[in-house]
Parts: sequence; structure tokens; C-alpha cells
Amino acid sequence: MVLADLVLVCGVFGNITDADIERTVDACSRLCRTGGTVIWTRHRGAPDMVPLICEWFETRGFERQWLSERDAGFGVGAHVFTGEPQLLVPGMHLFSFVGYDVLRQANVQAGDA
Repeated sequence: MVLADLVLVCGVFGNITDADIERTVDACSRLCRTGGTVIWTRHRGAPDMVPLICEWFETRGFERQWLSERDAGFGVGAHVFTGEPQLLVPGMHLFSFVGYDVLRQANVQAGDA
């Protein structure tokens, strides 16, 4: 199924840890062919990870094609892979689904500490 022309990572980044977001972004270079596009989403609530997610894509050989405006209330990005695809590792773990409610509660508790 790889290398793909289009990879959708929608409804994921708001429900996994920051480390898993970065690992998933990194894996996109193993899923996309050169010229392939990743479309992804992430809420813009605190903490707003959208700028960092863009940076992670862009340091891994992706060029930003489009990003929703900050005041849209949500983040939608499209990045095109311009690098050379890396090998997909069989059985590679991308993320563990934690859930937005659990992550939000952890952020609230961290803010109280």
C-alpha cells in the first residue's frame, strides 16, 4: 500500500501524545512517495501544536502547501513530500490513541502543579 500519493492523518493529532505526533510525522516520510501529499488536522486549543507540527514536517523533507488560518479555530495542513522515501519498518508502532479528554485533563493538572 506504500508508497502513497495521499496520506490522511485526520482526527489523530489531537488524541495522541506530543511524542507520538512527532513519531507519526516522521513515519509519513516512510508512507509517502516523493511528490505525495499528507493532509492532517489538529485543534488549535492550548497547547497550540500546529506551528510545531509544521516544523516537524518541514524538517523531514515536506513543503507546506496550505495551512488553515489561526482564527479558523482548527488546524488543517497540507504538506508535499519532496524528499526521498525512507524504508517502512514492518510492525512499526506509530502511536497509542490516548483521547482528547485524557490529554486535556493531563494539561489541566500540569498547569495546576
